[in-house]
Amino acid sequence: MLTVEGLRSRYGRIEVLHGLDLEVASGEIVTVVGANGAGKTTLLKCLSGVQPVTAGSIVFRGEALTTVPAHARLQRGIAQSPEGRQIFTNLSVEDNLRLGAYLFRDERVERDMQDAFAMFPILKQKRNLAAGGLSGGQQQMLAIARALMGRPSCLLLDEPSMGLAPLLVAQIFEVVKGLKSLGVTVLLVEQNAFGALSIADRGYVMETGRITMAGPAAELIADERIRAAYLGL
Repeated sequence: MLTVEGLRSRYGRIEVLHGLDLEVASGEIVTVVGANGAGKTTLLKCLSGVQPVTAGSIVFRGEALTTVPAHARLQRGIAQSPEGRQIFTNLSVEDNLRLGAYLFRDERVERDMQDAFAMFPILKQKRNLAAGGLSGGQQQMLAIARALMGRPSCLLLDEPSMGLAPLLVAQIFEVVKGLKSLGVTVLLVEQNAFGALSIADRGYVMETGRITMAGPAAELIADERIRAAYLGL
């Protein structure tokens, strides 16, 4: 579904991605794990079109996307739930969800919203409240649900467990795991290596803008280098 080759990106004169290669097959959950500052968020921004690419290629379903603008990538099926949630705090929960579906004007929007409420029941209880009044975990649920309102075939998830209590982290990861049954392909970037690899099919390890390891998630969890560097074992 998604192929990245030789991807490079920079902020000003400073290059932060140094020739990344990555693949995501349809129906997979693929995770990119690494420490803070490794370049994981920049990678997702390049894929969603909000960060310029200086070299390399991004191909989605056979189409080159490197020069395709961000809004058009959403139309092609790529949606992102960004780091830090970035919800519209002054708008209601329901209005945040409707903004996620801004491409659509059909009767499915209401069904999609009901699906979001079924996935995250607390959002239904708070649908008319300002999103800024939600807890951190509830805001993360809203960010994921808003992205899903765009009916993506490929969902980019950026640090969904950041700052959450362990119980909420487990709940978020269970939801992500369940997206496979809905036909959604997921590219997940996380500092929580164990949690991400536990639900993923395959994984990549990223360090200072480079992919240093890749393989089936089960093999990465068992690798002594990963266990020492990222799992504290």
